Amino acid sequence: MIGGAAVGAFMISNDLSAVKHTIKDMGKVFKGPKWKPEDYRDLLCLLFSLIRIAKANPVEVEQHIENPENSTLFSAYPKIQKDKEAVDLICDTMRSASMNYDDPHQVEEVLEKRMETNFHHAMHSSHALQTVADGLPALGIVAAVLGVIKTMGSIDQPPEVLGKLIGGALVGTFLGVFLAYGLVVPFAGKLKAVVEEDNHFSS
Repeated sequence: MIGGAAVGAFMISNDLSAVKHTIKDMGKVFKGPKWKPEDYRDLLCLLFSLIRIAKANPVEVEQHIENPENSTLFSAYPKIQKDKEAVDLICDTMRSASMNYDDPHQVEEVLEKRMETNFHHAMHSSHALQTVADGLPALGIVAAVLGVIKTMGSIDQPPEVLGKLIGGALVGTFLGVFLAYGLVVPFAGKLKAVVEEDNHFSS
């Protein structure tokens, strides 16, 4: 009952895309951060190559940022090329820089807002799991109260029967607290740490 109520509350409080996103993100708890130290080196190399080409021939760099899927430069770093968000962020940055804004901080402000939006979206799964964890102890108490009500209905039964009913009621509280702080909270915390680590790649 406790698990079903928690899953039901989670389904009601999130739309279908958020539910799918959270289920997909659960794999990050076991896989860890997507981006490794070597990926950061590849990113720096890619950015250096793009900037070098942009300084030498601005027209040539447009071929890479307008069609990164077929770019020989991006193809040298397949892991980065497969990540659409990372590629879009790189290409949009190069496009903005090539437009020669009068205010150079304007590009930085736009990029910061975009990265903040992406980070907020990525953190939704962790927040959703934390909300479930916050509600599980209360659901355990509800299960315990129902167990007590059932026990009161059998108050005329011998002690061995009442003991079993009272024990069942207390199990409700135990499960609510255990599932919250022994399972869901660690998952939410680990997922938050992974998302924050991966966000360093974009920033």
